[in-house]
Amino acid sequence: MQGVNLSTVSEFVFVGLSDVPAVRFLLFVLFLIIYLATMAGNIMILVAISTDTRLHTPMYFFLGNLSLLDILCPTITVPKMLEALLLENKVISYTGCMVQLFFLIDVVGTEIFLLAVMAYDRYVAICHPLQYMNMVSMKLCVHLAIGTWVVGFFNSLLHTCLIFTLLFCDSNEVDQYYCDIPPMLALSCFPTYRRELVILAVAGVLGSSAFVVTLISYIYILLAILCMNSSESRHKAFSTCGSHLTVVCLFYGTTICTYVRPSSTYSPDQDRIVSMLYGILTPLINPIIYSLRNKEVKCALRRVISHIRTTLTR
Repeated sequence: MQGVNLSTVSEFVFVGLSDVPAVRFLLFVLFLIIYLATMAGNIMILVAISTDTRLHTPMYFFLGNLSLLDILCPTITVPKMLEALLLENKVISYTGCMVQLFFLIDVVGTEIFLLAVMAYDRYVAICHPLQYMNMVSMKLCVHLAIGTWVVGFFNSLLHTCLIFTLLFCDSNEVDQYYCDIPPMLALSCFPTYRRELVILAVAGVLGSSAFVVTLISYIYILLAILCMNSSESRHKAFSTCGSHLTVVCLFYGTTICTYVRPSSTYSPDQDRIVSMLYGILTPLINPIIYSLRNKEVKCALRRVISHIRTTLTR
């Protein structure tokens, strides 16, 4: 271990952002607009679901949980990134980095399980429509939603403990705009092989379980749709599942690229782009996907916007 500074770090510095003032300002404006649009879109969906009794169904209950996660995900990382871009304050404390990583993994893990639960809900709605209300009661929905949050919490707690029991002694520069597992593993000055195996094993078991539930649900859904005699019924079924399937593909694709691989393949530039897809753009796109493809949500959003306009013009 000669030549390694064994004094542990007390803070980290993000170095994945531009040092050119003009570029930083343009990035600040761009990400601020995206962040505000994300907040507005998801908050409006939450308000529409909570105020419209016609949307008090299992499908929209889960959609409300998804919108809440899409509010939390960018809120964990974007404000600090905006501060770094505008004020050049790229420093985050050791505790702040640990908290940021914990909540990020918590939200990502919870969303993976929530998408699996939503796939099961669509499976029951299409394959067993007559038994839907009995099979997917609101009580069951609440239990399933709580379960996704609890599993996400303990999954994140394990990952955070594995990362922050490492020793960071050689450098404190995080080649990313937030604290995440791959750059923190790359930063450690001691071997991380065993911890990576545990992280990959846990992520593999939990992630693959959620993926299998989602995959099997959609196989049965596809078979049920193909057996439908009416083209109108098939179109309605595809429309119902299309939004969720699009979100699943976006989210699974980007998170798998980020987390399900060894740290030896870590590429800061590539990971920065991928992380922006699932951490910033996906939460922005989700409410657009659901509002554009869903007549009930569009009608509810129109009522919310109309109410806001009426309130403002009084």
